[in-house]
Amino acid sequence: MTIDKQLPSTRTTELDSICLKAEVIPVITIERIEDAVPLARALVEGGLPVLEITLRTDCALEAIRRMREALPGASIGVGTVLTPAQYRQAEQIGADFVVTPGATEALYRYGVESSVPMLPGISTISELMTGWQYGYRRFKFFPAESSGGAKAIKSFGGPIPEARFCPTGGITVDNAEDYLKLPNVMCVGGSWLTPQALVEAEDWDGIRELARQAAERFHH
Repeated sequence: MTIDKQLPSTRTTELDSICLKAEVIPVITIERIEDAVPLARALVEGGLPVLEITLRTDCALEAIRRMREALPGASIGVGTVLTPAQYRQAEQIGADFVVTPGATEALYRYGVESSVPMLPGISTISELMTGWQYGYRRFKFFPAESSGGAKAIKSFGGPIPEARFCPTGGITVDNAEDYLKLPNVMCVGGSWLTPQALVEAEDWDGIRELARQAAERFHH
């Protein structure tokens, strides 16, 4: 296995600089393309400049394209990337980072060569060790709550203290602090900032307020 020796320092630094911008990263699924820009703008104006848009809908790539154009100052990541082909699509639309729910050898190999940093998803210590041997030091812990929650991440810090995580999956306004107080957690991902009812009602002021509350509450 050939590993880019620059990967740990360069990619880790890039991901750290993104995650340092906000403790909370909204995880967004865009159902209607016309919601993309106003939704993203509301979150950024509320104080959350890092967004993860999942590839779970047909309009996701176009939504990300529009957000990139409308909000050049935001860091926009592509989530639910499952294959190198999707990774390539994320590169082509100018994603700042890529997030995967899990990780495969193909994704790790592609990520090593890519100019766009990847936050690979892991849920066990063995998966963490696999990513480690490819040079990865920053991971998404998913699905966080059902994989042992904050206690699991704290345990990972024993054998591999240098690894840091962005837990996602089951994170709420009530349990986010349990994760963020851990030294090996850099930020959390959450979908509570974009409730379906508010999005369907196009209540961008309501979403801006949720973002503002999260930005203030979890600012360390």
